[in-house]
Amino acid sequence: MSGVAVVGGQRQRLRDLGGAGGGGGGGHELRHSDGPWMRAAGGAEALHTQLGPVKAELETAHEGVVAGTAGLEALTELGAVRESWQRRIEAARGECRSLAGNLRDVARAQGETNEAVRQSFAPVAARGGGQ
Repeated sequence: MSGVAVVGGQRQRLRDLGGAGGGGGGGHELRHSDGPWMRAAGGAEALHTQLGPVKAELETAHEGVVAGTAGLEALTELGAVRESWQRRIEAARGECRSLAGNLRDVARAQGETNEAVRQSFAPVAARGGGQ
């Protein structure tokens, strides 16, 4: 069943998907754009950058609270909460940095795959659409 696809419940050959005569003149081309992947990567990087100063801001805010709550039992719990948030912020930054790289890798791999598929069909196109 090489070259056969099931489309809309009907069996079709690849040449049938190319339009009239199987020559690909039907204007139905699968196109890939890395734009959405790259925008998502940029968004992840922006979030990584925006989270950068948050840890220092949290420490500064905590210093002010410590000065006003000396001797209270809640101070220990407040410190544990602050440390928890610092770990979460750093984890989120790391995830954003990793995600940005992974999204760029997907865009690159998809583009390379599309080019390889296009080149693999070049001999068929040279023979007049595989008829």
